[in-house]
Amino acid sequence: MAAGDFTTMAELRTSLIRKALRYAIFAADTTADAVTAPLDPAGVLQTLPDGYLPVGYTTTDGVTFSGDLSTSDVESGQSASPTRSDVETDIRTAQWVPQETNAAAVAMYENLPLSGADALPEIGTAAWTWSRPLTPPTLYRRLLFVAEDLNKLTGEPLYIIRHFPSALRSGREDEQWTRTVEIARGVTYQAYVDEAVGTDVVTWIDGPGWRSLAAGSGDAGGGGS
Repeated sequence: MAAGDFTTMAELRTSLIRKALRYAIFAADTTADAVTAPLDPAGVLQTLPDGYLPVGYTTTDGVTFSGDLSTSDVESGQSASPTRSDVETDIRTAQWVPQETNAAAVAMYENLPLSGADALPEIGTAAWTWSRPLTPPTLYRRLLFVAEDLNKLTGEPLYIIRHFPSALRSGREDEQWTRTVEIARGVTYQAYVDEAVGTDVVTWIDGPGWRSLAAGSGDAGGGGS
């Protein structure tokens, strides 16, 4: 074998260390179209389909994407390690704590529709009121998470976008009223397979800043943000 160079072999690239310098969460009812092309062929961010509402400001914890992975192992008498392992479940969730009292944040927390006659009216047009039903409805949502970073050398935007085409509320945090902190409504949503889309989670990484990296212009002495 030929002699190797550690630096070449390691391929250490600071330009591939990413941060969500800005991020936003959007929610829609399943009557809205699923997001299929958040960026155009040139990597330019596109407007969202009708029906997606912004969640607004969140706490500094941001969005936490979690996974619950379980496997089924086969154990054999001749081996100390499993001789076969199969994935049983692979669940993805997203958790965040909104700080705004807006239609999306309240509807996601209280399990209310985001659109239609039963949705909360526009802020400033009418009073908001809702009652807890005796039998809580099962309301699936469409969720979109958009994070923006920058290519350090070019200053161009780079986007990491994640779509839950079908998501269901699986948890919510306590709502606390106190003079010292904002009223926050933390929620957790679990992704489910959308039959039309064919998956439970779709992720894109693109944008002018990403394409500059691919061309090599963002790697020389690069930086993550």
